Amino acid sequence: MPRPFHARRLRRAAATAAVLAALFAVPPQTMAAPAATAPVPGDPLTGSGAVNRTELTAGQLAGGSAEDTVPDSAFALPAQAAPPTHSFEGTLTLDGLSTAGGFRALKDPNGYGDAAATRHLPPVDIALVQNGSHLVPAKRGLQYTGNQAWNLAVGPGRAWNEDGDGQRTRASLPFALVERNANCVHNGALTFLFDDTSISEVRYQITTETCEYFQFDMWGQVPADYRPGPVDGAENLRDAYASEVGDRLPTKPLSALATDHPDSGVDVAKFGSGITPSALSTFGFYFGGVHYVGNCRTRQGNYPFCGQMLLPSYSTAKSAFAGTAMLRLAQRYGPAVAQEKLSDRIPETAGNTAWSGVTLDHTLDMATGNYTSPGYETDEAGRTMADFFAAEPYADKMRLALSFPRKTSPGSKWVYHTSDTFLAARAMNNYLQDKAGSDADIFDMLRDDVLEPIGVGPDSLVSSRTDNSPGGAPFGGYGMFWTQDSVARFAKFLNNDHGAVNGTQILDPALLAATMQRTPQDRGMTTTGTKPMKYQNGFWGKEFTSADNPAYTNPFYVPFMSGYGGITVAMMPNGATYYYFSDNNEFSWNAAVAEADKLAPMTGAGGAGTPPTS
Repeated sequence: MPRPFHARRLRRAAATAAVLAALFAVPPQTMAAPAATAPVPGDPLTGSGAVNRTELTAGQLAGGSAEDTVPDSAFALPAQAAPPTHSFEGTLTLDGLSTAGGFRALKDPNGYGDAAATRHLPPVDIALVQNGSHLVPAKRGLQYTGNQAWNLAVGPGRAWNEDGDGQRTRASLPFALVERNANCVHNGALTFLFDDTSISEVRYQITTETCEYFQFDMWGQVPADYRPGPVDGAENLRDAYASEVGDRLPTKPLSALATDHPDSGVDVAKFGSGITPSALSTFGFYFGGVHYVGNCRTRQGNYPFCGQMLLPSYSTAKSAFAGTAMLRLAQRYGPAVAQEKLSDRIPETAGNTAWSGVTLDHTLDMATGNYTSPGYETDEAGRTMADFFAAEPYADKMRLALSFPRKTSPGSKWVYHTSDTFLAARAMNNYLQDKAGSDADIFDMLRDDVLEPIGVGPDSLVSSRTDNSPGGAPFGGYGMFWTQDSVARFAKFLNNDHGAVNGTQILDPALLAATMQRTPQDRGMTTTGTKPMKYQNGFWGKEFTSADNPAYTNPFYVPFMSGYGGITVAMMPNGATYYYFSDNNEFSWNAAVAEADKLAPMTGAGGAGTPPTS
């Protein structure tokens, strides 16, 4: 798990049709009158507007000052929220951000907070449309700002009326700061009042993060500009968001798991256990077709947009991006892609004999044979990798990734390098361009062929890239982003749907089975460390036996994705998935496996069973 230093597209149906075009003929559509905007499920609001507000009142937003953070509930949709009388469409710009507001470092051993840019928001200029009480940004997911410290992501928020706001409508939006050239995510919210032509000042604060090495509070109140006017594709944005919300997995609070399975003896308190509460961003459990979710904690209560909290991937991208992209390429072009040699696909290897004979399969298995130290993640914590993470230009990252010397034959020893996944992603990118044209991009293929068709939301459809630019090379081994629904949905696709979408196989089934530890004769590489595990195609595999729990009468494997700081997505052979995102270097999830086993015993025979499809 590395330590870097430093929009679903508008119509999911169109993306899915592109994936399935080879199998289904699509008849031409007849022209029809434009349909009315589809409402977002749950609208309209039914409150009276009688809200007892003591924080961020209309008077305070009219021209107050932010002295510190306030309870995050002040940014949340209140129970008595009335339907909005005004509809926002146009651009919101926050003014004076480079010097405004307060900053309080809570953990900063590297002194990042010493830089002025780090202590303030980057430029915020957001195009928004409204569907009922829902505010929808025209751009979702990671946005490159050019700021020295931060990139930005803005999620869908809400608009409503309160009696105390006079004739104006109140709005609130979630946003996240993303560390430039890295994967830390700091979540916040902003709020303001508006009518058809004007806007109040904007109050903002950041009170939570998923970041092991840099934690802080940030707050401020600044003037803003509202430029009403048409937003390109506004109706599509409204309809797409209504579809997105309606298509999310059925969700219940985690406490409902015990109610839904009263005879199981499941103890819901075990989920999230073993993780320092203040370090736990969120967690959830998917089972039996239901997504059971935990809260999203902040230092000021619960995050008001838990379902929109942006979560970093870190090394879960090794599985969800690089490993899954290879499985997709294998389904499109044949499984021989795994044997492609890096020396044939990466021009920068020319003259570097250390990379001769290294295949894509070797690289995704962390078994290139090229390393400095064989110790468990010794190289990963070393100087070369520190420079690799800090390097922003593509050329520098590639040079450092290729700098490890040959120590043993490829495929014979596991040594963990995030740089290897960067090389694998680049090799796959160049292979894809040879097959599909010079404009092809490996992350875009993953987005179009896998993520969008399975319903992953727009917040998770962008990857961090080199050169701090949308035209750079995707990081491969980190740099993706999740929300609660997207991570549960992706795990369901692998663990329950076996890499298929609506009956159409998207991932190579044989290679996927091995990746998911369902092929006992092909477990992958054995890792080093005090408790060796298996590693296959960017996924980890952990064996559970009766030594772990007497209930485990037959040994089984749990494939999982793992991320720096304390991130786990464990996909169990009984069809359950448990995930958590935290940042105190705690990797504790055995108790969740034991509780899941109470709901449906794990398949034995080395984990070769097929989990349920629900």
